Amino acid sequence: MDLDEVADRLYALPPPEFTAARTAEARAAKDAGDARLAREIAKLRKPTVSAAAVNRVAREHPGEVAELLEVGERLRAAWQEQDPDALAELTRRRGEVTGRLGRLVRQDSELSAAGAAEVEQTLDAAVVDADAAEQVRRGRLARPLAYSGFAPAPTPLARPARKTKPKQGEQAGRKEEPEDEAAAARAREEEEAAAARAREEEEARKARERAEAEAAHREWREALESAQRDFDDRAAKVERLERKLAKARRRLDDSEHRLEVARREERHARRRLDQ
Repeated sequence: MDLDEVADRLYALPPPEFTAARTAEARAAKDAGDARLAREIAKLRKPTVSAAAVNRVAREHPGEVAELLEVGERLRAAWQEQDPDALAELTRRRGEVTGRLGRLVRQDSELSAAGAAEVEQTLDAAVVDADAAEQVRRGRLARPLAYSGFAPAPTPLARPARKTKPKQGEQAGRKEEPEDEAAAARAREEEEAAAARAREEEEARKARERAEAEAAHREWREALESAQRDFDDRAAKVERLERKLAKARRRLDDSEHRLEVARREERHARRRLDQ
């Protein structure tokens, strides 16, 4: 038994079962004489609901997760190579695969709006960052992942240098010049279209995150109000019980005093009787 085997078993469990199972695994390692492994197992953190949802989809739908991570790898390469056409196509595929995975997660898990937002942030992080992608692939997340910023759109490629007007007699040069200008114009159009698509993706992402943040805030605000009402009700009940308890203690003290007096007087009466 090693830590990887134990972690795979633990992070495949629903969060409510994690702590008891971790304790049992650590105890088994200690009983087997491996105190170091027992300590490492005890350090494993219980996953949040959203992290557990991502772990579950990584195990139950590995093909879809592998497709998303493959899109992420190619997308990172497109950013590196400054390829606007590849960026546009892969960004579209990224949205499709992320949406499909998000639906699978929601079908398999009961997530709040905040939890669903954390799942989407984790999947986005796996697309942008290779280390995050490996963590999602292994299915052992304890906390949701996130990244700051937005991956840049490719910078415009250098425009071809415009050739000088050929001298008289250089007929080949006069034929090539219009072709070069048309190619440069097409390149500019493609660059502008790619930049526009990237801006649209960025604006859509920000709008989605804003809507999710507002939904999460409403949910937590309602949870806060409910928790406050519950706290106030219970505090009032405790106060009433404390008043009743104080009254009962006073009565108990009175009864104890009468009992002591009765015992004392009974002893005195018995001694007089025996004389």
